[in-house]
Amino acid sequence: MTDQTQLREAEQTAPQPQEHPLETGLPGLAPSEEFSRRLEHFAQKAHVLAGLTSSGKVRPFDAFSHLRAMWEPLASEGEKLIESPAEEKPAMVGLSAAEAAERLRRYGLNQAVVEKRIGFGLRLFLAVRNPLVLLLVALGAISYLTDDVTSALIIVSMAVLAVTLKVVQEAKADKAAAQLKRMVHTTATVLRDGAKREIPLAGLVPGDVVLLAAGDMIPADIQLLKSKDLHVSQAMLTGEALPVEKQAPHEAADSPRAKALDDPGLCFMGANVISGTALALVVSTGSATYLGGISAKLSEKRPPSDFDKGLKKFTALMLYFMMFMVPFVFFANGAFKGSWSEAFMFALAVAVGLTPEMLPMVVTVCLSKGALAMSRRKVIVKRLEAIQNFGAIDILCTDKTGTLTQDKIILEKYLDVYGAQDNSVLEYAGVNSLFQTGLKSAIDVAVIDSATKNRDRVDTSKYGKLDEIPFDFMRRRMSVVVKDKSSDKSLLICKGAAEEVFKCCTRCMQKGNLVALGPEHRETMERVVRDLNEDGFRVVALAYKEVDGSRTDFAVADESGLILMGYLAFLDPPKESAAEALRAMIAHGITPKILTGDNAVITANICRQVGLNPAGPIVTGEMVAAMDEHELAAIVEERHVFAKLDPMQKSTIVAALRRGGHVVGFMGDGINDAPALKAADVGISVDSAVDVAKESADIILLEKSLAVLESGVMEGRKVFSNITKYIRMGASSNFGNMFSVLGASIFLPFLPMLPIQILVNNLLYDFSQAAIPTDNVDEEFLARPRRWRIEDIKRYILYLGPISSLFDYATFFVMLSLFHAWNNPTLFQTGWFVESLLSQTLIVHVIRTDKIPFLQSRASLLLTLTTFSICAFGLWLPYSPLAGFLGLVALPGDYFWLLALILFVYMCLTQVVKSWLARRLNQPAPGLPGPAAA
Repeated sequence: MTDQTQLREAEQTAPQPQEHPLETGLPGLAPSEEFSRRLEHFAQKAHVLAGLTSSGKVRPFDAFSHLRAMWEPLASEGEKLIESPAEEKPAMVGLSAAEAAERLRRYGLNQAVVEKRIGFGLRLFLAVRNPLVLLLVALGAISYLTDDVTSALIIVSMAVLAVTLKVVQEAKADKAAAQLKRMVHTTATVLRDGAKREIPLAGLVPGDVVLLAAGDMIPADIQLLKSKDLHVSQAMLTGEALPVEKQAPHEAADSPRAKALDDPGLCFMGANVISGTALALVVSTGSATYLGGISAKLSEKRPPSDFDKGLKKFTALMLYFMMFMVPFVFFANGAFKGSWSEAFMFALAVAVGLTPEMLPMVVTVCLSKGALAMSRRKVIVKRLEAIQNFGAIDILCTDKTGTLTQDKIILEKYLDVYGAQDNSVLEYAGVNSLFQTGLKSAIDVAVIDSATKNRDRVDTSKYGKLDEIPFDFMRRRMSVVVKDKSSDKSLLICKGAAEEVFKCCTRCMQKGNLVALGPEHRETMERVVRDLNEDGFRVVALAYKEVDGSRTDFAVADESGLILMGYLAFLDPPKESAAEALRAMIAHGITPKILTGDNAVITANICRQVGLNPAGPIVTGEMVAAMDEHELAAIVEERHVFAKLDPMQKSTIVAALRRGGHVVGFMGDGINDAPALKAADVGISVDSAVDVAKESADIILLEKSLAVLESGVMEGRKVFSNITKYIRMGASSNFGNMFSVLGASIFLPFLPMLPIQILVNNLLYDFSQAAIPTDNVDEEFLARPRRWRIEDIKRYILYLGPISSLFDYATFFVMLSLFHAWNNPTLFQTGWFVESLLSQTLIVHVIRTDKIPFLQSRASLLLTLTTFSICAFGLWLPYSPLAGFLGLVALPGDYFWLLALILFVYMCLTQVVKSWLARRLNQPAPGLPGPAAA
């Protein structure tokens, strides 16, 4: 379907435009040919800069700063058209349909974010592409070609099961995430061919004239041409909860690094109109918008995670061993024993024995089980691999709003002129907010809520409204005129920005008495307001005066000679659970860092209230922009609080932390958080977040709470623990057995174990490990982040593998010297088959914990049952009807006493070496928090 077809269909269902508040008496806009040409050139320049922004060569804010020099003359010309005398006003025409269609063809649809769904075929391909799965398929194919159909079926079944579980689980996670979305049909009101039209957002082009009213979404990046009482929420772009004032005409900011989002004359796609109306010119659409720059960042390939790199390294390690061992075993057995076909089958069995074919299944089952457990804790997992990284996080970067705070503006203090609490201030403020018409701001809602909760001390019911002087951006205050029914007095009550209200006041209340405002009073007023601002409060002043109640019409001129009553101090307060959750995270080895778009003063105050030490002065976005890579790398390690950041700076800080060797989680819910979510090892969002943030996240919380997050981290560490248990056990036991095979291949005149015995032994051992995902995890393991370090696996191989081989050789000695198996290969093979199976199965209980097994740490019931059941089955096999098929014979009774002694000494020695090794491995790597840091 073409862009034009999509637009035509959407236009047919679009609602008809309603009368716009700015239409009456508003001058038209009919750009001259020269003006249109220059506007076109400006749009082209914007799209070129968008390409540079997408490639990372230019920051979005820098791009807007660069365009200001071009825009200012255009804006001035547009303002002249608007402000021209009525008799000179041209008709309001906007773009023609033909010109709009041409620009749509040239610039494309106005879509900053294009959703890319992963189809079943691609999802399946990504699951099969796993190196371990490919290795299993290759071994299965070789087994089938050599007529070992049983082995082929077993190996391929493991691969199919792992792939199936991964595909199904990720499909379920995507479905759960998709259910969180709300589909909306969004349109914009534009001028086309001299008439208002309601068109889909995707159809906007540079040069369109749009009309905005309360409730509208900003449809593109726009320059305001005319506005009235315009309040815009940029929360999804900046993270700041309070709406900002926008007005036109307005000159661009002077500072070359001034943030485009702070420019009063610019509005950006993704923001919302809270109140007021505006007429605006579209200057950038689609990928050229500020939001488009963020979207382009999200299209970049996600860097490999710590988990992905660990699995690849482990697979490479196994391949290296196989490349050496399998050819050696093949040639040694072929040369010494003369049967090359038998040597080939034996070498193939050794290759299968070396391969931890259960690893993909164990990993997937562990991750799936972890995802299920996390869903019960209000955590939805979108990408399974993220669970392990979730547990490995040692730095959590998060926004302030909604995480540390309640994301709700409340009236914290109502004070008199000297800063003491005064109930009459709350009562008068409640009357002002209650009777003001129009959309109530967050400030008004907070005042009304506070007045309602304190109705035993304040009474707003005794007042009746007479008139209102509405808010406007020039005055930055509003007033209501009311009658106090209890005293028959009429009052004008004014509320607004402190400095604006001060200008209207000539007296103030001092201990119940009216006094004239002198220099000393103004100094006190300014000090009180300044102290409140430094504590992170947003301050509004309140004043009043008695008026003539017989009047029916009041104007701005009546806001004079007022009596200053006091101040209202507002705050987004910290969550009660935030401080405790932060302490718990720090105790578990996670360093929290605050990355916010809010200002430094408010951020510092909230951090103090929740007990978070900034570790020095707060770092601002302006400071980050001036740093080089080395300076930034040092500062992100030292400091914990960063404020007034733009979205790309958040992403840059996350990337710098990752380069420093940290596993970084980032928690955010706005469009401004999306690049950092994508850049982190684990992107964490919430179900109430914008769609682009949820799409960028790996984990979605059903409750925006650090406590929920902390419980999810603990679950991630359990998953990581059980995955690494299988790898450690497989690495030490499998490789130990293969070391034994190497020696036996050289010194024995027969095969130490038949190929089918190796495969059955390996299969039974794998079955004993199937319950590892259910195993218990020691509390000590959960105390700090755990990293996937291939060096640890190598140490287990180098230290525990030879111990396993040592006791295999002890079994060889027993079978050859005591039971004279030199001339009885079948007896030798049976004895080693049983000892090998029992040793590597029972050693699970030693390696699964750093403590003393059975006494200090017990495995889960299911794991205990499976391991002992496999041991019993292995002891039964030489006496079973399957013995002849497997080439096994009955063992002498004395063998079992010696076997028990070998296993006991083996487990004791492994416990000693393991404990020594655990102490070495538990020392944190440089840059990682250790137990002391927790």
